[in-house]
Amino acid sequence: MARQIFVNLPIRHMERAKAFFAALGFSFNPQFTNEQGACMVVSETIYVMLLVEPFFQTFTKKPVADARAATEVLICLSCDSREEVDTLVRKALAAGGTAPNAPQDHGFMYGHGFEDLDGHVWELMWMDPNAAPPHA
Repeated sequence: MARQIFVNLPIRHMERAKAFFAALGFSFNPQFTNEQGACMVVSETIYVMLLVEPFFQTFTKKPVADARAATEVLICLSCDSREEVDTLVRKALAAGGTAPNAPQDHGFMYGHGFEDLDGHVWELMWMDPNAAPPHA
């Protein structure tokens, strides 16, 4: 069985967060979605659990970081092309997100990203493995 990853992110408003990510083309598994949490499907092996802050807090004794004021994690997703990177950033901006950094073009690798409505940083990258510099 392939290993799966479940990224858990605290959010403030469930319906607002679901609408934002739906606008980017992501779907939700209704079997694991309710008013406290939503299971966003990124791929067959990657899921993001959007958890309202009070519910998220039940999983940790530490304070929950406010992603709008501090960076708690950088989420990086691979894309199939430069165009997909740009398209997802455009969709995020149209849905109310922000792009805090300019795109980075390194020839063999291209990246850009956005912050979602709760301030979580989503980096998007495309890389041509055949053009990557050799490993020293």
